[in-house]
Amino acid sequence: MRFLFSYFNDLDPLTIGPDEIILYLNYLKTGLNLGRDKCRMLAQSCSFFYKHVLKKPYLLPSKLYPRKEFKLPEILSQQHVAHLYRAIPNIKHRCIIGILYGAGLRLNELRMLKINAVDSTAMQLKVVQGKGNKDRFTILPKFILNDLRTYYKQDRPKQYLFEGRFHGRPMHERAIGHAVTHSMKVAGLDNRGFSAHTLRHSFATHLLDQGIDIHTIKELLGHTRIETTMVYLHLQQTKRASLISPLDTIMSHYPDKKVVEVAEAITGSQV
Repeated sequence: MRFLFSYFNDLDPLTIGPDEIILYLNYLKTGLNLGRDKCRMLAQSCSFFYKHVLKKPYLLPSKLYPRKEFKLPEILSQQHVAHLYRAIPNIKHRCIIGILYGAGLRLNELRMLKINAVDSTAMQLKVVQGKGNKDRFTILPKFILNDLRTYYKQDRPKQYLFEGRFHGRPMHERAIGHAVTHSMKVAGLDNRGFSAHTLRHSFATHLLDQGIDIHTIKELLGHTRIETTMVYLHLQQTKRASLISPLDTIMSHYPDKKVVEVAEAITGSQV
């Protein structure tokens, strides 16, 4: 609210209304390039201020709330994943990348993953109290088992699978983020904006491409609502690659000679 009053420093705060707030929202979005959440925060702050601080009747117009933006997440192709995994020389970083992608974990879920959550017999990982305070099981990739065992013998973590400088404490989230960023750089993918969460998005999309049903993917990801998982339908490559444009179908069925015949039949005269 202080920034809003500063922006309209020639006006009495009591005279600032919806028109001025819309102008300020446009400034935040276009001038400062702020996102929807920041703009929404301003709209809610104004509503609270006028209703509960000034005790002034104030109905916040719905148009002050910026529409939710729908952006498809970035994903790695399967070729990118193979190249990335093979390009990483650091075995700990390779295991981090392998589990983030191969199990579809969130960064903090990987960070809090304990050694006893790894079940190499059932080939699954147990995520304890993930987002929404829910436990779930997800896939343990067979391909990284040898690397995991080598890493374990080398680093000897005590409690958490990935620990920092102090044994018994989980690796810091910034350190995991740095490991992912550094791995992308080593693989020559650092200019694509890929992050730890990109690996999770890629996991879900590639499962869809393999024909795994969306409800199973929802459970593996730990989503509460199926609508959250359905965004990956937009990223699915296999079905889209097999689609044929109706223009291609029509033009293949009607070669030049046949097109002339059809045109003559339609117009009733020679073309």
